[in-house]
Amino acid sequence: MAGPVVCDPAVVPHTSYPTREAPAMAHRLTSSPPTAILTRLLLFAGVWLILAGGVAESWIFGVPAILFATWASLALQPLPGPWLRWRGLARFIPFFLWGSLRGGLDVALRVIGPRLRIDPGFHRFRLRLRGRAARVVFLDTLSLLPGTLSAELTEGDALLVHVIDRRVDLEPRLIELEHRVGALFGEQPA
Repeated sequence: MAGPVVCDPAVVPHTSYPTREAPAMAHRLTSSPPTAILTRLLLFAGVWLILAGGVAESWIFGVPAILFATWASLALQPLPGPWLRWRGLARFIPFFLWGSLRGGLDVALRVIGPRLRIDPGFHRFRLRLRGRAARVVFLDTLSLLPGTLSAELTEGDALLVHVIDRRVDLEPRLIELEHRVGALFGEQPA
């Protein structure tokens, strides 16, 4: 016959004992940026609106459910960082729009003109951004630069960029783009 079962408080936490997860969960809730909280509130409110079909009386139950769902989602699965910097975003948007226009016009003029001014090739660039999100945004916006397209990111930090004209000095433009993307995430390229 087996003896009595002894519960070790360190193994099976009781409500009167603090758990190791409680401080981490409290930190995640207080360190969540307001935009993350607002985004989740709006997301859950949208889901409730769809589920309830827009019935006004349903919000009596919907508001507490939305607040609880938001709290639970922040406590259990915080959004991954890093967060965009508003000042960097305000500076990046005009750069992005102007770069899109300039890049499109440059390529169009090169191809449509009477003399085809292209000399395609590849340019190797050492990527200095460290954050995954910053690297993804850099690779996605690289095509803003006239006649460029990211071709391959190797195991290290080498980026192979396809260019429409190898005679154009691309390095200063890539460095500027890297700094602007870094400012979006509060990161300085190493």
